[in-house]
Amino acid sequence: MAKRSDIKLTVVTPERQVVSEAVESCVIPAHDGEIGILSDRAPLVCELGIGKLSYRQGAKSHGVYIDGGFAQVHDNNVTVLTSQAYAPDEITDAIIAAAQNAPNSQAAGTAGMAARAIAARRASALLAVRQGG
Repeated sequence: MAKRSDIKLTVVTPERQVVSEAVESCVIPAHDGEIGILSDRAPLVCELGIGKLSYRQGAKSHGVYIDGGFAQVHDNNVTVLTSQAYAPDEITDAIIAAAQNAPNSQAAGTAGMAARAIAARRASALLAVRQGG
């Protein structure tokens, strides 16, 4: 069986580059579900949701928290542009608490319910990345 070529994964926020690695595969949290990426995949641009971006290097699996944005896949390059991204060792209790207590999550009515659902999704994804790497 032919060996697959590596994928170049880059995760960037406005402040910094969080990941720049050669990986075997990755799973992107798109806004409407997860998308698995292997080498030589057809080009793709997608909107990201809140969740865990996971990637594999050999036998080791890694994870990064992603908070929305966009991803582009082209020529074995995966570029993720997101407003926030955290590696597992960067996720503190304070970051999780801030996600749970987002200012709009205290609002009343439908807007408050939607804000609380997003806050819960953020906190859950942060915990999943911190615990599972």
